[in-house]
Amino acid sequence: MTDKPSAINIVWFSMIMLATVVAAYNGKMGEITSASFDSARAAVTLAIGLIGPMALWLGIMKVVEEGGLMRIIARAIRPVMVRLFPDVPSDHPAMSAMIMNMAANMLGLGNAATPMGIKAMHELDKLNTEKGTATNAMCLFLAINTSSVTLLPLGVINIRAGAGAANPSAILVPSMLATACSTVIAILIAKLLARKTAGASPAPLSKSGPGSSQPAGDTKKPDLVPPGWVGKGLVWLFILAFLGAIAGRIVRGNMPALFGPQFLTSLSNWLM
Repeated sequence: MTDKPSAINIVWFSMIMLATVVAAYNGKMGEITSASFDSARAAVTLAIGLIGPMALWLGIMKVVEEGGLMRIIARAIRPVMVRLFPDVPSDHPAMSAMIMNMAANMLGLGNAATPMGIKAMHELDKLNTEKGTATNAMCLFLAINTSSVTLLPLGVINIRAGAGAANPSAILVPSMLATACSTVIAILIAKLLARKTAGASPAPLSKSGPGSSQPAGDTKKPDLVPPGWVGKGLVWLFILAFLGAIAGRIVRGNMPALFGPQFLTSLSNWLM
């Protein structure tokens, strides 16, 4: 199977190049240069401001986790999980990993949820009779994990606090309602689009060990994928459009006098 570049990389690259070309045609290169530095500075300021609230709440949630709240939530959602995933045996490690992952997500413990989610996917793959093809259980788990019901959206609350919101925790109840609705819709869509696998029996249980081809929790670093002919064509199209903007401004006489102070300032902005 031929590797393809990540879709999000294409989206970000297109946004940046399109903004640059539009700014070039509208004579806004100075503004786009200033905005890039202002945004970088604002991002660092926000990140530094998040250190205090994140340290506080992560510490509190660690105490809550050690106190057993995550295990209580896991026990509460187990009956629902068994019915949602009939293809996964209730005593299989995949079921336990999925339950713990969702319990951690509900509490906003992303650091704890991520390794459990990876482990759950590895365990679900052991039940997969068609290697390389996602099972219904995998798709449903991914849908629930993406839309996940959130009881304490600590990350968003901390970002709102760092950005100077008047009432950072005002999103608590709306977040619960929104994530509950999104999770219900995700489950319904996943069930409606599930592939029919009648007669397929689950693969036997297997444990990760020294002989396993890939230990649970291991993730392979993806290789860089060079752009194809379509990507290269788009890059050249952006370059030609940018050069066309320069030529157009010169023809219209909108460029400052050659080697004057304004010209050097404009040239610096364009080069940035």
